[in-house]
Parts: sequence; structure tokens; C-alpha cells
Amino acid sequence: MSIGEITEQDTRTPEFSGPDHTLTTLRVNGHFYPVALEPRASLLDALREYLRLTGTKKGCDQGACGACTVLMDGRRELSCLTLALSAEGREITTIEGVANGDQLHPVQRAFIDRDGLQCGYCTPGQIMSAIACIEEGHTDSDEEIAEWMSGNICRCAAYQNIREAIKDARDDMAGGDAK
Repeated sequence: MSIGEITEQDTRTPEFSGPDHTLTTLRVNGHFYPVALEPRASLLDALREYLRLTGTKKGCDQGACGACTVLMDGRRELSCLTLALSAEGREITTIEGVANGDQLHPVQRAFIDRDGLQCGYCTPGQIMSAIACIEEGHTDSDEEIAEWMSGNICRCAAYQNIREAIKDARDDMAGGDAK
């Protein structure tokens, strides 16, 4: 889809705009969204406040917890530390964009099957980071998974189940059965 193919359903009118706002277009989950943003707005705030995509969570708002992890051009990004205007022209994937309709992403399914969540607040960021971890090939051992997932904190301490979910999803995504 090109910028000329923006549909009415893809546009959002920001609730607050003014002379200090900059018009930009964000590509999120395969859709283009023209938005007027303050230059200092974080990607996290743009997603949650302007686009109403609230799956990405605001935890510490300082880049320490990973609750706000999204994928930008396939790489992990802490959306609370990323200026929204710097995301123009990049493909942003949020938790809302990983399932294929009613079919969950293998990582989402594995988190459910392995009970890789408790309160659920960190889960969207954990899942986004886990997808990247698998795609980056950092899943050879529990220690490697723990290291590469260390930017995502789970206050409920579901880490063992998260690691098991990542290994299951890795095998599922590779088409293997070994668990």
C-alpha cells in the first residue's frame, strides 16, 4: 500500500492538535496512519493516544522494563524512547499486528500453552521481543534466551514459562517438533 492508497478507515484525527504539531504518516501493522504529532511525542504515546492501539504498554517510560517493545523494520524498539516522528517511513509492528486474523502467532499460542504470563501487563512487550529473539536466532539455550530477553521485565517472575514458550514457538516456527 502506498501513501496514495490511504483509506478512510486508516486515518485518525488526533484529539489535540495545534500549531506546534507536525503532520506525519506512520505505517503500523501494514496500514498507513496520517497523524499530527508534537515533535516531542514518543512512538508509545503516538500508538496509544493518537492511534488508540493500546496493546503496547507504558511501564517505566524510561526504557528499563520492555513493556513498550514493538518491532520497527523487524527489529526490537523501545517505543517509549523513540520519537514518533523518527518512525516515519518505517514499518512498525505492534502486538495488534502479529496474529493473522483469528489465527494467533506461534509465539502468542506458545505463551498461552506454556502459561508464559500471569498478570499479563508485560506480555505484549515480551511477545514482541520473543518474536525478534527467535528471528534473530538467539534461542539455543535457556541462558541465551534469558540474555536476549533481559530487556523485558516480568514482575510476576514467569521467566521459566516464558523461556519454555519461546523454545516451543521457535520449534513451531521452524516446522520442527522437538521441544
